[in-house]
Amino acid sequence: MPRPGPLNLITDIPGIRVGHATDERAASGVTTLLIEEGWAAGVDIRGGGPGVRETAALEPENLVGRAHAIVLAGGSVFGLAAADGVAAALSQRGIGLAIRPGTPRVPIVPAAVLYDLANDGDKNWGILPPYRDLGIASVDSAARDFALGSVGAGTGAMAGLVKGGLGSASIDLGDGLIVGALVAANPVGSVLMPDAMTYWAWPFEFHGEYGGRVPAGPGAAHDPVPADSRLAERSRAEAGANTTIAIVAASAALTTAECKRVAMMAQDGLARAIRPAHTPMDGDTIFAVAAGMTLPHAGPERAWSVAQIGSAAADCLARAIARSVHHA
Repeated sequence: MPRPGPLNLITDIPGIRVGHATDERAASGVTTLLIEEGWAAGVDIRGGGPGVRETAALEPENLVGRAHAIVLAGGSVFGLAAADGVAAALSQRGIGLAIRPGTPRVPIVPAAVLYDLANDGDKNWGILPPYRDLGIASVDSAARDFALGSVGAGTGAMAGLVKGGLGSASIDLGDGLIVGALVAANPVGSVLMPDAMTYWAWPFEFHGEYGGRVPAGPGAAHDPVPADSRLAERSRAEAGANTTIAIVAASAALTTAECKRVAMMAQDGLARAIRPAHTPMDGDTIFAVAAGMTLPHAGPERAWSVAQIGSAAADCLARAIARSVHHA
């Protein structure tokens, strides 16, 4: 019977660590997922206003298709500098591609950012935004256990009109196959049903992990623009000012193309947990990484395994989004 992993975090997958760095004064931060051995990776972008780095390196038709770390950050375009710090820190540790003998290692560090510049934090940083240093600090703090809520990339996030944050969840499918998700949730849409208490993701919950609230009635979803989404306040629904950025992972030996398919399937979890999702104002971006148990080499059995992983990733992402708000 499927169940959450021991920590109910993406780090239940062996080989993954996560580190946060938070700037309380700026009300922003960085979260880095480390996979130092370099795992197969893919990405899928569905939002209309993404802010990303090195996503082209993960396309199946291109050369690399792997990542040594993935960065989620606040700060909008300024937050992309966090990946510079992560890449420098990893290269100093001898992690990355060895292109030529005697030259620095080249870590592949894709990143995605969310917009938190309009919150109450002090953004008067001049020409030295803090994100490169926050990226370095996030590497130093990486561990298997990590905090959820208003921390790291989720520090300044909003989810509709309630506090957003950083969330994670995992599921153990048995026989060594574990799937997990990590998310910084800052969507324009709402994570709550019309009762303003029950998460849209309630059917996927394990053991009261985000409060155990279930709908008191039918829970109709007739309004395409929920009242507690930022779309209800048009002045706040600005292009590029909202996004949900996430990473899903599996303990399976997937290819880069299969990682992209898993990322695409995981977008359904985002749509299950947030109404509306993938709007022109959001920058919804999902990375997928994988390494571990060997799957069937080809044919229907392998396709079935990838489909199972993608479906589990979607469920985990829906749960992680609800947990991000619950802990925030």
